[in-house]
Amino acid sequence: MPEPVTSVSFPPAFLWGAATSAYQIEGAVREDGRTPSIWDTFSHTPGKTAGGETGDIAVDHYHRYREDVALMAGLGLNAYRFSISWPRVQPTGRGPAVQVGLDFYRRLVDELLAAGIKPAVTLYHWDLPQELEDAGGWPERDTALRFAEYAQIVGEALGDRVEQWITLNEPWCSAFLGYASGVHAPGRTDPAASLRAAHHLNLAHGLATSALRSVMPARNTIAISLNSSVVRTVSQDPADLAAGRRIDDLANGVFHGPVLHGAYPETLFQATASVTDWSYVQDGDLRAIHQPLDALGLNYYTPTLVSAADPDATGPRADGHGTSDHSPWPAADDVAFHQTPGERTEMGWTIDPTGLHELIMRYSREAPDLALYVTENGAAYDDKPDPDGRVHDPERTAYLHGHLSAVRRAIADGADVRGYYLWSLLDNFEWAYGYEKRFGAVYVDYATLERTPKSSARWYGEAARSGSLPPAEGV
Repeated sequence: MPEPVTSVSFPPAFLWGAATSAYQIEGAVREDGRTPSIWDTFSHTPGKTAGGETGDIAVDHYHRYREDVALMAGLGLNAYRFSISWPRVQPTGRGPAVQVGLDFYRRLVDELLAAGIKPAVTLYHWDLPQELEDAGGWPERDTALRFAEYAQIVGEALGDRVEQWITLNEPWCSAFLGYASGVHAPGRTDPAASLRAAHHLNLAHGLATSALRSVMPARNTIAISLNSSVVRTVSQDPADLAAGRRIDDLANGVFHGPVLHGAYPETLFQATASVTDWSYVQDGDLRAIHQPLDALGLNYYTPTLVSAADPDATGPRADGHGTSDHSPWPAADDVAFHQTPGERTEMGWTIDPTGLHELIMRYSREAPDLALYVTENGAAYDDKPDPDGRVHDPERTAYLHGHLSAVRRAIADGADVRGYYLWSLLDNFEWAYGYEKRFGAVYVDYATLERTPKSSARWYGEAARSGSLPPAEGV
């Protein structure tokens, strides 16, 4: 049961964290045996990222991790979610680990624990070893088997010191942005392959969960982080509701159906029959996917607003997932996407904390036995230092205040939310956007790599230390 919460405070054991991912911050892409991932290949392909920018150096966390841990400790954070670079640990995606790669994460974990910061490991945040993509990538079943072996390697190395584990981050992006719209690595545009990828990502999660449990102490917790959409319709017209159901299946049911309930939605099969026959779902797969979990990670940025498509409309339809001639939504040509009203971040995403409350309450009902964590939430703004070198970002402070207030309201409404991870700790390589979008609570000068906590970071640190929300004006 969740701990009691008042109208002004969070539970005493609440985790106040920040999150990052390996390719976005580590750099050192050719050091200590690391080989290319699909994001190395994609970012070095002309035209795929803004300005042709890559994560070759990123923010050099590989060499500056002690400085970054000290930043978190100085702010008062008590948790840090980071991902493991698969090609740093297992360069070809097969075979034994490169110990020097694992040693980096051993040192990082030791540094975090010494600073009183609880580590949370994400095994996969989109950096598939290129050699596995060359063999077919996530649309191939073998990739799920390889992922389970990799999970066991990392679990054996870190499971004695890391209690919180997350198998996959946002498998929707891996499957549909990577294999349908092509705006993410590996940049393929094959709707049928994207649905095969979704299934094999689910299978990878289940097999990895079993592998982790076989090598880690029973006290450790295992979760998956989903970027489940808060799908809203422009009206209650039956055609709009049908469009909402289709997107809910493609955004949410395709993952939480088998992971939480052991079955895909029948409506998903019906809606995608023109694209795939789902024959790759083999006997025993759903049982393998539907492993008992301890927690569920929820990533939230903005709601999704849809309607039935106007058959007479022409031109591109906004989908909120990057610019592409291809849709990330297989078999959804009859759905139109709309910009929700309200203020927006630099990503063009509407700021709507009610969506986070709605998402938390949905999963509190769907998975009442699982602890919930907000494993990503944050905003990009055009942050710049003032003449004195300070970075004042009141918009982000207001964003955090609004969304943490929504979390607090969900806890008061009975949801078992145990932590919040701000995205992101540092300004970093923002995938296809290169270095154009700054999500960090800590400003990074990309020329010098100097770190400067923004005013929002100081505000968030005060919230972490006090367990309550200071005024949104900052501290």
